[in-house]
Amino acid sequence: MPLYETVFIARQDLTPAQVETLTGEIETTLKAQGGKVTKTEQWGLRTLAYRINKNKKGHYTLVNIDAPAAAIAEMERTMRIHDDVMRYITIRVDEHEEGPSAILRRANDDERPSGGFGDRGDRSSRSGDRGGDRGDRGGDRGFRPRPPRSEEGDAA
Repeated sequence: MPLYETVFIARQDLTPAQVETLTGEIETTLKAQGGKVTKTEQWGLRTLAYRINKNKKGHYTLVNIDAPAAAIAEMERTMRIHDDVMRYITIRVDEHEEGPSAILRRANDDERPSGGFGDRGDRSSRSGDRGGDRGDRGGDRGFRPRPPRSEEGDAA
């Protein structure tokens, strides 16, 4: 059977127990259609990039699924009409990732690796920094006299 990953966002006013119940309902829907859930990860309450239905946060959940396409269609139909599910996305994958997902691995890392994106490091030791002599910068940036024009005109 094809493999899928689904991430859905539940409303922020739900308790974690209610989110687990919602995940159980989705799993029951898939089992009734001949599929199975191989892994579920609760990513917790996270801030959204933009408001969705006046919510600033949402409970994120990842579900790894091994099911036929008809079961996925029924699961998505159920999520579409469920009031507690704000958004969902389902993608087909070649294989499921072993161990925790990238989101949980990043959350579990105590120390960020140095030299990565957004790491400014020690600015004083970098070459090309702005700390050195930058020469005459023009001072007041206001009035600057122009060089005198030649009387005969510039015929080149």
